[in-house]
Amino acid sequence: MIYDMEANIICWEIAKGEINHAREFGNFIIHLSDNNKPILIEILDASKFIGQFDKIKNIKNVEEALPVN
Repeated sequence: MIYDMEANIICWEIAKGEINHAREFGNFIIHLSDNNKPILIEILDASKFIGQFDKIKNIKNVEEALPVN
């Protein structure tokens, strides 16, 4: 996993292989092989993503995170 501070992007290689195409899901770009196997994940605006992770890891139970109606 590599963090590019200047671009504010995390690149996470999750498998070996040649990248054929990519799909974008909000701030996530998933690079895929020709048979749609995920090869690389890019997280754009990474500092905001990490900030959200810090909030989640401090939650002691689900009720704190999800309002119950």
